[in-house]
Amino acid sequence: MLEGLPVAPGIAIGHAVSIGGQRVEVYRLPVPPERVDDEIERLRQAVRAAAEDLQTTRQKAHQQLGKELASIFEAHLLVLEDSGFLGEIEERIRGQKVNAEWAVHEISEELQRRFERFEVEHLRERSEDVRDVAQHLLSRLAGIQSRDLAEISEGVVIVAEDLVPSEAIRLGRHGVAGFALERGGQTSHTAIIARSLHIPLVGGLAGVTSEITDADLVVVDGNAGRVVLHPTQSALKRYRRIEARELRRETRLRRTRRLVSKTRDGQPVELLANIELPEEAEEARSYGAAGIGLYRSEFLFIEKSPELPSEEEQYETYRRLLKEVAPHPVVVRTFDLGGRKLAREVLDTREENPVMGLRGIRLTLARSEIFHYQLRALCRAAAHGDLRILLPMVSAVEEVRQFREMLDRALRELGRERRRHVKEIPLGVMIEVPSAAMVADSLAREVDFFSIGTNDLIQYAMAVDRGNEHVAYLYRPLHPGILRMIRFTVDGAREAGIGVSLCGEMGAQPRYAPLLVGLGLRSLSVVPRSVPVLKRLLRQIDAPFWERAASECLELHTAEEVESFVEERLTDAGIDTEGAAA
Repeated sequence: MLEGLPVAPGIAIGHAVSIGGQRVEVYRLPVPPERVDDEIERLRQAVRAAAEDLQTTRQKAHQQLGKELASIFEAHLLVLEDSGFLGEIEERIRGQKVNAEWAVHEISEELQRRFERFEVEHLRERSEDVRDVAQHLLSRLAGIQSRDLAEISEGVVIVAEDLVPSEAIRLGRHGVAGFALERGGQTSHTAIIARSLHIPLVGGLAGVTSEITDADLVVVDGNAGRVVLHPTQSALKRYRRIEARELRRETRLRRTRRLVSKTRDGQPVELLANIELPEEAEEARSYGAAGIGLYRSEFLFIEKSPELPSEEEQYETYRRLLKEVAPHPVVVRTFDLGGRKLAREVLDTREENPVMGLRGIRLTLARSEIFHYQLRALCRAAAHGDLRILLPMVSAVEEVRQFREMLDRALRELGRERRRHVKEIPLGVMIEVPSAAMVADSLAREVDFFSIGTNDLIQYAMAVDRGNEHVAYLYRPLHPGILRMIRFTVDGAREAGIGVSLCGEMGAQPRYAPLLVGLGLRSLSVVPRSVPVLKRLLRQIDAPFWERAASECLELHTAEEVESFVEERLTDAGIDTEGAAA
């Protein structure tokens, strides 16, 4: 049993397919002078065989899984064909009269150390390509045949050091059962993809690629964060019972789809869905969501990385979404590209702290030529249904005004071309930067709706990276400062007569939802599976009771005081937050 991190929930039972490669033990062996040329020829034969393996793998990856996964092997081929890399290995064999395995090992280690010292991240990342190619070459020198990608079929468990988001999407759509990764945290894009596709994922499994070999039967327990290797019959029965129980729960939850979403005293509360991938729209509808409250359009980019999706590709995606959820609304958040990798690919930037840098609306305004086509696609698709645009990372009124100028240019251009499009389109902003929350009353006069993104709002307001184990304990959604920002935002929206929703993870937590209703929210956007859970919970609560409770919470001084107060009020009201999710 291997212990890791529970990243994406669920149980997966299947045979393993490792895409991390087999590790080869390397020893230094002397080579007699008269055998040096033979040793170099052995190296060259291994290089040719490894190149053939990679070419075959690349072609099959392209056919079966698309060019995104194939590009990984293209990068490996470039390293393998690098005359400088191979020249250094041959020189080491001649100069030190050592075996090819030792020369490959030493040169690759030296190159990795060189790349890791670079400040530019895309050069640092080359060290991983060198490492992977070296392992492939060592396998060939040892006579180990490369695994055929045809083994990646439905129902298998992928074992790897890590997966980039595009790999996760392709493999997930190909029907894999689960992921077991050496790396990977709960807030990564790969984690979001796995949860969106309902593929159990356990990360943080140190050494898993050496522990598990191809065809091993494994169980991935994404609920507990563990992987069971060679499970006994009794263990298999136990996990299959858990699978069956979860399936029955899903069936019960889907039965709530026709229930009206309202509080016990009759206050309607709109429940929308957050989605990352277009195929989640059908799931959102099946769970009874009243539309898409947040479509994270940057996943269109991530899926095609390093290319940007074309205007036509975006238009078709948005149009299909509208058709899938009609007559309900679809709120599309413009590309929120951030993080070192995405910033580099889009901008060729070298930001030290891109999370606080050029991302969201700032990136949109700075690179208007890139985002112009997204605006055209959105305006065209809006002619087919209720589409609304949502701007991420807004921190000031000026950014909204600048964006409106961009939007007006796109509308005028479509008009000149006589392309079918809307003349006006609802525009909203994410309230996820503290400065935006503090000027919510001013922002409300510039836009048509708000969407409160509590994930980033809490992190920025508390100066806490919840992925950092040293300070994660400070990530407190019920901190009085957070509650006051939510209340101020809701009040600002009400005074201006615009809609306001909350789309962060806080809204999906049953123990927080009653308090959010008390703070004045009447719209929550959550992952599709949380819709029926919240619907059952909301039908147990009385809005006036929680409005009074929220007012009292705003007078408290610490997160601990608020948390204790909320727990007491849940008990007083007889609300079972655990039962709502059962």
